[in-house]
This record gives sequence, C-alpha cells and structure tokens, in this order.
Amino acid sequence: MSDLSFSDLRPRMALTGKVTKIELYGAFVDVGVGVDGLVHISQLKPGRVKNVRDVVSEGQEVQVWVRQIDTQTGRIDLTMIRPPDVSWDDIAVGQTYSGRVVRVEDYGVFVNIGAERPGLVHISELSAEYVKSPSEITKKGAEVEVRIIGVDREKRQIDLSMKSLADAQTEPEPEEDEEEPITAIGLAFQKAMEQTGEQPPKEKGRKGSSRRSDKQRQEQDNLLRRTLEQQPRQTSSRD
Repeated sequence: MSDLSFSDLRPRMALTGKVTKIELYGAFVDVGVGVDGLVHISQLKPGRVKNVRDVVSEGQEVQVWVRQIDTQTGRIDLTMIRPPDVSWDDIAVGQTYSGRVVRVEDYGVFVNIGAERPGLVHISELSAEYVKSPSEITKKGAEVEVRIIGVDREKRQIDLSMKSLADAQTEPEPEEDEEEPITAIGLAFQKAMEQTGEQPPKEKGRKGSSRRSDKQRQEQDNLLRRTLEQQPRQTSSRD
C-alpha cells in the first residue's frame, strides 16, 4: 500500500493494491487512498475476459494504473493493462523518437515508438532516394530514428518519417569559390589597368562556370586591346 491521498492521484500513475470485491463487471481494488478503485472487466488484461474470477481473486495483490479520477463523485477507474509510454496527448508533429520496426509491408514499415499502436513510415518517407522495397532500408526488429509528421487521434493513426529526420540533420556544406590561375594575358591586363588608372570589372559570386569564364576573358582581351591602342606608340630609334 502507499501513503498517497485521493488528491495525489494522477492518470497513468502506477499503484499496488489488493482486490477487495469481485463483481460480474469487474473488480474493486484498495490502493490505500480511502476509496476503492474499479478495474472494469475489459481492463483486467488484453483480450476478451469472460469471467473476472478467471483473472483475479479476492485478497490478491495486483499492480494497477490510474485511468481516470472523478473528484466530484470520488470514483477511481483503474486498469491492469500497462498503459503506453507515450499517450495520445503527448504526441505532436515534429517530435523525434527511437523505435523498433515491428512489421514490414510493401508500402512501408510500422515502428513501435511506445504509443498505443505502431506508427507507419510510408515507403516514400524511408529515404530521400528512390526506394524500390522497404527491405532495402530496414528490417523487422531494427532500431530506427523517426520523426512524427502526422497524427490522427480520431483514427488512432501516427505517420512517421525517416528521411525528414536525415534531411534535418544534414546541412549543406558551403561552396568555396574556385580561383582561376592568372594567365599571361591577365597579367598584361592588370598592368594596363594600373597605367590608365581604371578599375577592372568586379565579378559576382563566381562558381567556376566555363561559359562565364570565357565571356570574362573575352571582355578582358577587348579592354586590353583598346587600352593598348590608346597608348602612344613608341618609335624605335635606329639612327
């Protein structure tokens, strides 16, 4: 027994109690809060139960979990079926979980994340690359990291993704600008600019495109030619 009071009880709280009374519809359990809680016949164990006495007996010590508390009537609903680690109220889009693959189908895989039922990773959400068969990516019993991308509480469905998690963890590496080697014509161009006092044209975000480089070289050659033509021709003295 515990030292808890009725006001201390919370949903999903685990308690140890003793069966005090058995009815056709369930069993009453004393959990030490002054009020016996009821374990309905449907909450004695997973699956169908025909007779309460097939599962419990009076005076038996059992482990139970709190389902609901009614403070106005003082009623406590209990269950002997262990509740899921993740309740529907806890589940939200964007959360990540470690889970175990429990089933593999042609259209995807089902992953147990500790909720009431497994979530589905559709084949299109297994990888950013094309996947012909889910068995190419994972197998039953494998531990995987998943992200929740959809929740339908009414239908009790959880949509999961493995590729969105990988995309979020992978950041593109910054691209480094490639510097082209300075050619002889380039050196002559720079010298001509210094002599005329002009500034060479600035390049915008060069990425090493061959088409852009060819165009830039052509512009440099034309500018160099015009610059040289404007220079006063020096006559050689052979006298």
